Amino acid sequence: MDWKSLLKDRAVLISDGAWGTELAKLGLEPDVAPELWNAERPEAVEAVARGYVEAGSDIILANTFGANRWKLERPGLADRTAELNRLGVGISKRAAGDRALVFASVGTTGEFMVPLGIKSEDEFVACYAEQIAVIAEAGADGLVLETFVDLGEAKAALAAAGQVCDLPAVVSMTFERGPAGFATIMGVRPEQAAAELSEAGADIVGSNCGSGIDNMIEVARLMRPATDKPLWIKPNAGMPELIDGATVFRETPEEMAGKVTRLLEAGASIVGGCCGTTPEHIRQLAAAARAAAHLARSATSAVLDAL
Repeated sequence: MDWKSLLKDRAVLISDGAWGTELAKLGLEPDVAPELWNAERPEAVEAVARGYVEAGSDIILANTFGANRWKLERPGLADRTAELNRLGVGISKRAAGDRALVFASVGTTGEFMVPLGIKSEDEFVACYAEQIAVIAEAGADGLVLETFVDLGEAKAALAAAGQVCDLPAVVSMTFERGPAGFATIMGVRPEQAAAELSEAGADIVGSNCGSGIDNMIEVARLMRPATDKPLWIKPNAGMPELIDGATVFRETPEEMAGKVTRLLEAGASIVGGCCGTTPEHIRQLAAAARAAAHLARSATSAVLDAL
C-alpha cells in the first residue's frame, strides 16, 4: 500500500485529527513534552493513534512533532532523541496495522535561522537529518513536515529528508488571515509556499493549524493554482477561544463535515483535522469526503493524472 496508489484509487484521502488536545484529555500536562509519553505512557499514545484508524483515517501521524534535538534540549531530553522518535513511529505502526499509512510528524525547532537567529541553514539541516534518519529506520511510510511559518526552515527540513531517506514528504505551513490576506507570521503567502515548496521537491504541500475550515477553504483556493502537487489540508475545529482559563475549539464534527465538499472543490486531496479535532470529527469528515469523492476527482484531475 502506498499513498500514490491510494490517492489515484480513492481521489481523496483522510488524514487524522489532533494529537496534542487528545493527549491532554488523557492527562498530558502542558509542561510535559508529548513525545516523552512514547516511553512513559505508550498505551495512551497508541489509544490516540488507534482512535483515528478506527475513525477511518488512511494516514495517521506519529507522536514525533517536537522530537528534534533542539526542541528536546529544553526539557532535558536531547539524549533521548533517537529513542523517542523510534518509539513514536513504532506505536503508530502498531495502531495502523495494514489499515493505514504512518507519516511521522516533524515540527519546527523553535529556533530562527540567521540573520534573525544564530543558527545556520547547515545546522538546521543537520538537526532535522538526525531526527528524520531515525524515523526512516523505524519504518515510517512518509513524513509530514508541519506547522512551519518560515520557508527557509521548511526547506531545510525537506533538504534533510532528501539527504537521509527517500520517504514521501508532505510540507505543511500555517497561515493566518491579516489585513492583506493570508500569510504566515513570517510573511509567506499560501501561493508562494505552494510554488516554492513544490520546486524544492515536496511530494505534497498544504496547510495545517491556525485556522478553521472556512479559512482553510480559502487557503486551498490560493494554493491550488500554484502547484501540481496534491494538497494536504488540516484545519482546526474552529478558531481557539479562551473560556474560564481553558482553550476551547467550538466547531462540531457535523459543522466541519458539512463544509468538506467546499474544501474538495477548492482543490484539497488529503484532508484531516488539527487542534481540537477528535476521532468523531474525522469519522464524520471521512464519511462526507468519501461521499463527495467525485468532487475531489474533478477538482484535481490533472494532479491525479500526474501521480
